[in-house]
Amino acid sequence: MLVKEVDLAVIGAGPAGMAAAIKAREAGLDRVILFERAECLGGLLHQCIHNGFGLHRFGEDMTGPEYAYRFIGQISSMDVEICLNTMVTHLSPERAIVAINSRWGEFTVNAKAIILAMGCRERSRFSIGIPGSRPAGILTAGLAQRLVNVDGYLPGRQFVILGSGDIGMIMARRLRLEGAEVKAVVEILPHVGGLIRNEVQCLHDFNIPLLLEHTVTDIYGNYRVEGVKIARVQDGKILKDTERDISCDCLLLSVGLIPENELSREAGIIISDETGGPMVDEYLQTNVRGIFASGNVLQVHDLVDNVSLEGEKAASNAVRFINGEIKEAAKEIRVVAGKNIKSVVPQRITGREDVELSLRVKDPVENAVLKAGEYRKKFRVLTPTEIIKLKLKPSDFGSCHGTGKLEVSCVEGVVRK
Repeated sequence: MLVKEVDLAVIGAGPAGMAAAIKAREAGLDRVILFERAECLGGLLHQCIHNGFGLHRFGEDMTGPEYAYRFIGQISSMDVEICLNTMVTHLSPERAIVAINSRWGEFTVNAKAIILAMGCRERSRFSIGIPGSRPAGILTAGLAQRLVNVDGYLPGRQFVILGSGDIGMIMARRLRLEGAEVKAVVEILPHVGGLIRNEVQCLHDFNIPLLLEHTVTDIYGNYRVEGVKIARVQDGKILKDTERDISCDCLLLSVGLIPENELSREAGIIISDETGGPMVDEYLQTNVRGIFASGNVLQVHDLVDNVSLEGEKAASNAVRFINGEIKEAAKEIRVVAGKNIKSVVPQRITGREDVELSLRVKDPVENAVLKAGEYRKKFRVLTPTEIIKLKLKPSDFGSCHGTGKLEVSCVEGVVRK
């Protein structure tokens, strides 16, 4: 079996992985290897032909392919070993990677540091338990996006979309532009699951019905979807007297994303119940020293620009680790989600350096005040769909060193239901 020795191994060549590999080479690492199971770099950016990418990272309004090609152009001019069509099958706590491809067969890579950038996957129908038969025409929004934007195939003519995630709302507009009829976007929550700008630009501007506090309770059809039954949901319960049928030949699911955790778990990395991704410290380092996480494998992001920036941050810290600049802390401070906080990253800090917290609230809130230790910041509006950034200094931790806990809470504000 071939055995390779490298400084840094990056698993996943989407926006986080490419940005990490580029940053590592710019920081002076000589031996950087990048693994990607697909046939090309870029992750899912190639099928995201809408604009809105690059505003934060490059100061330009770009499409997904344009954003990907900006990084592909950079990494192609660097001495980074890129392994496409390569599946990583095993990852050990000792930072040994086992992978397989057609060039080398099964081979091993021993790395001084590893960055996990495997991204996330879509929840399926079975993960949310929709009853009914199993006809053709039930697709995730991401699969429909690939069929339409990459393969040039329209999978149906009449659509119902369950879930109002960003991909679901963007696909509602895309299908309308291709001449299909979008009967409704059905969302179980009292607010959309994606960005407000997508609600306005993709649904309201195209007069696509949005049914909040509703869900699909049944699917009709034997060989092909013929329709769905929807009902209103109140306090988590389906109101039977509100059920009604909608005819359609396709049901798209935009019901959430799940970080890819199989390799993380094999390496003994602790997974957060709140984010679904690895638990990390302020360096984006997991509980396994030398293994870092960034992008959607760490937490599902709202903007791809932030995915790339997080990849660069992980790479900078991986270089510091390799150079012996990140020491193991004798005592750490746990970062916990308090009142109306759904999740917060990182989950532990040393308290020795400036820290940027990324968090989401549980419910929309107006005139909010967020508190973390001695730090307080006011916000006019906070929504669960957007990640909030808080930049803390060591002086903000106050008594946290004594208690060993930093609680992040929404201490003021009016919750919108």
